[in-house]
Amino acid sequence: MMAAMLAPLGTLTFLATLWLLVVVGAAVLEESGAKIAAALKGKPALKPSLNLAQVRMRARARAKPAMRAEPRWRAAA
Repeated sequence: MMAAMLAPLGTLTFLATLWLLVVVGAAVLEESGAKIAAALKGKPALKPSLNLAQVRMRARARAKPAMRAEPRWRAAA
């Protein structure tokens, strides 16, 4: 009984994985397809496909000079 249900579940898992790979592959191709076509034609890409937000870098606060540790001996208790 259990073995009869294993084949359909395996097939369903395989088909779902295959569908996911096709969807992800289509998204990647859509993302980079224009760049590839422009490169093959020898022209620059018209616009970047990723819209990255501008990031402002802050200047780091001045670091204090490193403090050297001095070993201190304690009497054994």
